[in-house]
Amino acid sequence: MALFPQSFLDDLKTQTDIVSIVNEVVPLKKAGVTLKGLCPFHQETSPSFTVNRDKGVFHCFGCGVGGDVVKFVQLYQKCTFPDAVRYLAQRAGLALPELEGSSDDRAAAAEREALVALHEDALVFFQEQLATPAGARARGELETRMVSPETMATFRYGYAPAGGRDTLAARFASKKVPRELQVRSGLIQERDGGRLADRFRHRLMIPIARDSGSVVAFGGRALDEGQVPKYLNSPETPIYTKGRTLYGLDVTKGAIRKHNYCVLVEGYFDLAQVWQAGVHPVVAVSGTALTATQGRLLKRFATKVVLSFDPDTAGQNAAARSSELLVAEGFQVNVALLPAGSDPDAFIRRSGGQAYVERLRTSRPYLDFLLDRAAAGLDLGRADHRKKFLDGMLAVAATIPDAAARDQFADRLAHKARITESVIRDEIRKTAGQRKTVAPASAVPAVARVRMAEQGLLWALIHRPVEGLAAVAQLEAEDLEGLIAAPILRLAAGLVDMPPDMLPELLRERLSEGERAMLDRAAGALAESASATDCVGAFRRLRVDRERAAVQDEIDRLQERSEITDGALVALWERKKELLRRLEELN
Repeated sequence: MALFPQSFLDDLKTQTDIVSIVNEVVPLKKAGVTLKGLCPFHQETSPSFTVNRDKGVFHCFGCGVGGDVVKFVQLYQKCTFPDAVRYLAQRAGLALPELEGSSDDRAAAAEREALVALHEDALVFFQEQLATPAGARARGELETRMVSPETMATFRYGYAPAGGRDTLAARFASKKVPRELQVRSGLIQERDGGRLADRFRHRLMIPIARDSGSVVAFGGRALDEGQVPKYLNSPETPIYTKGRTLYGLDVTKGAIRKHNYCVLVEGYFDLAQVWQAGVHPVVAVSGTALTATQGRLLKRFATKVVLSFDPDTAGQNAAARSSELLVAEGFQVNVALLPAGSDPDAFIRRSGGQAYVERLRTSRPYLDFLLDRAAAGLDLGRADHRKKFLDGMLAVAATIPDAAARDQFADRLAHKARITESVIRDEIRKTAGQRKTVAPASAVPAVARVRMAEQGLLWALIHRPVEGLAAVAQLEAEDLEGLIAAPILRLAAGLVDMPPDMLPELLRERLSEGERAMLDRAAGALAESASATDCVGAFRRLRVDRERAAVQDEIDRLQERSEITDGALVALWERKKELLRRLEELN
């Protein structure tokens, strides 16, 4: 029987938060070290269904069912093991490998395991070299940076020698590691004439690991004046993708999960100093731009992030981009500001850990950070300066996907610019409308008017009918209001009891010509635009946002006519706050 590579399944489970998956169908509450809820697989009134996040498993003490996250998806969606794996891989943003069975597949899996083993061997070699006389310069660098022996051991620093007899290439050669595998690892380079040589030479070595602990790459810090580049990192390999890895997460994930927040820094030694200061929920992006995949990885462990980037222009620009990305992923984001010329590493060494902790304590919500940054150097009492400020901030507001966040931003923006909130909301809507590209009607296919979530669910009904029907069954009539694809989805909801493999044919038989064309266009995409579960969440967010907008319109209308009483205003505002709370929960 063909199987997915075990290494891929391990990665998939590592990058998937079982609580997040289960919580979409079963409301869970904290109960000691586990979470508890009503079992979705049998009728019960007293919760006996538990989920253990650390172990990645679930179990029901009522009906006895249990297993890992793949098993949960199999049981709940009534699908096969491969379908459950595909579903979870899509959510995690992982490229799906071909099923094992051919010699090529087995060879690729074996190569990945061999590359991990080479990196573990390199780690031992670099640590051994750090303790030798040749490693004195690297040890001195760590002492200069005030890195304690405990921190050195925790983050497993090492030293790559300059050359001579003690090289990693010589070590691999003595163990008869194939030349091609050495080069594929990124640890060894092929020089002119075919000679193999170490990529890292005379550098302080920093191992980069998956959150499971396996070393998959290295960063090398220059030790001599004029040695370039200052930091040399491993290239991407079959086991290492820069945009999928967060430095230090293997060490800090327990603290992040415990405290439900994380300090995000830029560099290796920023992380080391923050850790030494007693702030253990911390990870680093290692000088690269934060990616959505990294955000989803971090979301498995926390929902709050404090950004602590360099205070220079590049660092603050990175903080702004990262804030927007993290908010889009559902995080609560703050920004901690440091004095000019100080990164966390330098600030802690100069001012101490307690001073840094105080900076974290007084960190500001990212919306306030953006507003202050835009207003810096402007006199908002002047019309031309206020217009410049509003133009920049309205463009930012128009890109905020979450309705609750947009409302919060509108409140702060109105206060900052001394303009009424209703005017700001109108301007945000206008700016958002201007951002849309307008084309002649004849040039716009009908599918362009269909939301991404609608297209995603239509795609699933044809290509993954089990998943598609399970999603449609969760929708209520109000969730479909205003959707162009609503007639197709209502028809699919009436076919939930039919065999899934018959669904595509049954749908096409019962649809009008226009509806059938819409379905075929969505199904013709090479891949789904959004998972079926995400589509359901999107429809529910749209529904709540429609209700929120209706409440806000009523508030505006009554205020304009001076027809509103204090009691009615309080009731409407309470309703708006409740809807915003529900939006935050859905996000």
